[in-house]
Amino acid sequence: MSDFNAYIQEKIFALAPSPVRDAMEYSLMNGGKRVRPQLLFDALKAYGIAPEAGYPMAAAIEMVHTYSLIHDDLPAMDDDDLRRGKPSCHKAFDEATAILAGDGLLSYSFQMALQSPVSDRQKVQLADSLAQYAGCEGMILGQSLDLEAEQREDSTLDQILEIDRYKTGQLLVLPLVSAAILADREQDIPAWIAIGTALGIQFQIVDDILDATSTEQEMGKSLSDARNHKATAVSLLGLEEAKRYARQSLEGIEAWLDRLALEDEALRSTIHALLDRKK
Repeated sequence: MSDFNAYIQEKIFALAPSPVRDAMEYSLMNGGKRVRPQLLFDALKAYGIAPEAGYPMAAAIEMVHTYSLIHDDLPAMDDDDLRRGKPSCHKAFDEATAILAGDGLLSYSFQMALQSPVSDRQKVQLADSLAQYAGCEGMILGQSLDLEAEQREDSTLDQILEIDRYKTGQLLVLPLVSAAILADREQDIPAWIAIGTALGIQFQIVDDILDATSTEQEMGKSLSDARNHKATAVSLLGLEEAKRYARQSLEGIEAWLDRLALEDEALRSTIHALLDRKK
């Protein structure tokens, strides 16, 4: 992952110097786990394609993910002061610069996607997927559903899982779908959507479990959900049942991977590591 980190650092440094660029770099290079790029690289390996072919699209996805975190931390959203063990972007800079940094990362992500070393048809598919899964029928829809849930006194498990499906899941579907597009294997996209959706639910439930059992220092981020008594899978199901539900999601993922019948050892290893992660 060090080569990929150097790649995205170079892309940020190619921009004109400004406080906004500094804020973009601060958040993008602030020690993220690079889960979404890793999923893309592992899926490409399953197709027998070198990870480097996915660097532009992986950078695009990581930029979108980072912009969503910058905006999510703002006072108008979750009002979190800590991200990845450091002050949130609006605390390290200011709110206006943080908003522009998020906007800049989102805009730049489309330039990055279009630098992918594939045909023009595939580039259009990648850009379309980026807009779809990050946009108003994807991650942003999840953010909107999450804000609606905060106004309700009670939420059902189905409502919480719908939020997880969009807010977390869509940006985990995107790297897998992108790998199929880069590999020119569009017929595999429905399977990757099913895998990414289940992975998103699993990932968010594990996050909820960690939020309920860890400190802000251990997690490296503000635990505003617990502070605000926000409904989660853990609060509705209880800790042990939430763990069982996450494991059940993994079984569904593996069944879909079996159907694809690819050389997917690295991808399976990453998915298992996400389930067993400690932060």
